[in-house]
Amino acid sequence: MSGLSIKYFDYGQEQIDYLTQADPDLGEAIARIGRPERPVIPDLFTALVHAVIGQLVSTKAVNTIWGRMQERFGEISPGSLASRSADEIQGCGMTMKKALCIWEIARKAAEGELDFSGLSRLGDEDIITELMRLKGVGRWTAEMLLLHSLERPDVVSWGDLAIRRGMMRLYGLSALTKAQFDAYRARYSPYGSVASIYLWELSV
Repeated sequence: MSGLSIKYFDYGQEQIDYLTQADPDLGEAIARIGRPERPVIPDLFTALVHAVIGQLVSTKAVNTIWGRMQERFGEISPGSLASRSADEIQGCGMTMKKALCIWEIARKAAEGELDFSGLSRLGDEDIITELMRLKGVGRWTAEMLLLHSLERPDVVSWGDLAIRRGMMRLYGLSALTKAQFDAYRARYSPYGSVASIYLWELSV
């Protein structure tokens, strides 16, 4: 997501101290890594389009497609995308399935069927439920929006392979069950999102 936003996920010493005390293994990793920055896209619609493009695609490919979209359409907004065709959106380098998904989301937002400002006022699970009503948006995508757009404080996604890989490396595990994952996630709460930022660093 580099170069797409000058804003970063907001966290500080309070979260770091809490996680260090709650989980000594994570605390050692935090001390070793320092303070990684995680870019966020504050506008929920823009972030959703970016997340749909990013599903199962490399960061390099996402940045290429995103750059083409900005060149072709200007601001990534409901109006700018709904007024184009799915073919034009696909022409930026994505599959037609993704292009149709993005166009439909843009159309719904432009016509008022989808209220992103109202969505942002809901609780985490309610936002996930509403976003998953959209074609092409699953739980992982919705959870990434909670963290990378709304900066919700307690997001640790089971559906994120890199987070699971980081967790396994942190604790020296060869496998990770959902029960183990949930126990670690509970340990990180209420600052799971900051834990996720460090788990991503550990997964590389």
